[in-house]
Amino acid sequence: MKTIGLLGGMSWESTVSYYRAINEGVRHTVGGLHSAKIALYSVDFESIEQLQRTGDWQGAAEILSRAARGIQAAGADFLLICTNTMHKVAPEIEAAIQIPLLHIADATAEVFVNEGIRTVGLLGTAFTMEQDFYKGRLADNYGLQVLVPDDRDREIVHTVIYQELCLGNINAGSKAEYLRIIDTLAAQGAEAVILGCTEIGMLVNQEDTQVRLLDTTAVHAEKAVEYATSLQKR
Repeated sequence: MKTIGLLGGMSWESTVSYYRAINEGVRHTVGGLHSAKIALYSVDFESIEQLQRTGDWQGAAEILSRAARGIQAAGADFLLICTNTMHKVAPEIEAAIQIPLLHIADATAEVFVNEGIRTVGLLGTAFTMEQDFYKGRLADNYGLQVLVPDDRDREIVHTVIYQELCLGNINAGSKAEYLRIIDTLAAQGAEAVILGCTEIGMLVNQEDTQVRLLDTTAVHAEKAVEYATSLQKR
């Protein structure tokens, strides 16, 4: 079994979900008492968030690249960045290591391509919804049309992530707002909606709506399990 490298802590709330999903996936795939071989580096999210807020993406890239090299040195065979937003600096991290990086947008897009879905909604931080590092990859590499909420709703989605979900707070009013925004994207033509922040799955899930949802944490973790156990099945 390959060793999975996890670059986490952004936030640690969602990193917990990665750890659980990966280990459950390994147990289901391999059986017995097997669990995942994981090299985890969890950063201090306060430092990263400050760099995000001030637009110092190079500073964030340097911190995460050092962490990624540490994960590689610990014996990881490949790397996952356990956050959608910080895939903005995925090229810098990838250049700093010699092991493969499993990109969260690729894992997400592959599901839609296999299902024949072409138009998707995207929820995430303002950085993910507004900048091109994520939407552009989906469009350019996979031919997906990506819809995002309007200005007001993007602000709601972003604020709930940082002021509630990253702190482990689940609010019924925020859940109702997210479901309203999901319905709006579906009415605009989205065949499915990407939960494009690793904390959003804490707030809404498929049982809450008839709109097809794709939780990027779950999909990314599933891809890691597939890669790690490719030569070791039941």
